[in-house]
Amino acid sequence: MKAAGAPMTLKLYAHPFSSYCQKVLTALYENDTPFEYRVLGDEQSGAELEALWPIKRFPVLVDDGRTVMEATIIIEHLGLHHPGPVRLISEDLREALDVRLMDRFFDNYVMTPMQKIVADRIRSEGDRDSYGVAEARAMLDRAYGWLDRTLAGREWATGGTFSLADCAAAPSLFYADWAHPIDEAFQRVRDYRRRLLARPAFARAVDEARPYRPFFPLGAPDRD
Repeated sequence: MKAAGAPMTLKLYAHPFSSYCQKVLTALYENDTPFEYRVLGDEQSGAELEALWPIKRFPVLVDDGRTVMEATIIIEHLGLHHPGPVRLISEDLREALDVRLMDRFFDNYVMTPMQKIVADRIRSEGDRDSYGVAEARAMLDRAYGWLDRTLAGREWATGGTFSLADCAAAPSLFYADWAHPIDEAFQRVRDYRRRLLARPAFARAVDEARPYRPFFPLGAPDRD
């Protein structure tokens, strides 16, 4: 952790329309953490990203010369080195496990199948994978069903406190409902998604991405 009064040296390489970038942006905005936003999309920022992380996946955080990759790890890093008033991972180890479980749930079983559906649409007609897309849609239905039961009596993903898990849930459910709409039978999930969209930190990330909506491969719905 930096000494009190030390200048912030955070630099985030991200794109506003990326779901995983929105996950980190929500965490940063939740705690009003200052950072330099290196918006990807031009040659200069892309070259800087590749020099830092040849895999060229984003977001990537640079903190005083240290490069941190992967959205969850970035948020964990922020909690350790730049904590704010909102603790996104509980200090209680048992509660922290619940938060991390839900974080993994949203990344693996909502974000991943959603991205499979979206990516398939980008392919040429002859390279599309209808079987894989059907599997992804089935996974999302199972995930929505499990989440609907799990959210009973909860305001946020793990209870009454906004956490890392909700930072993961927000973009996951935001885009998943565009790609494979959440059935009306899963009312708790639909209500939870609305609460996430109303959270100021995530609402800011969503608003910053509005100019890019015409590029959504499936066609962005006229809502949200």
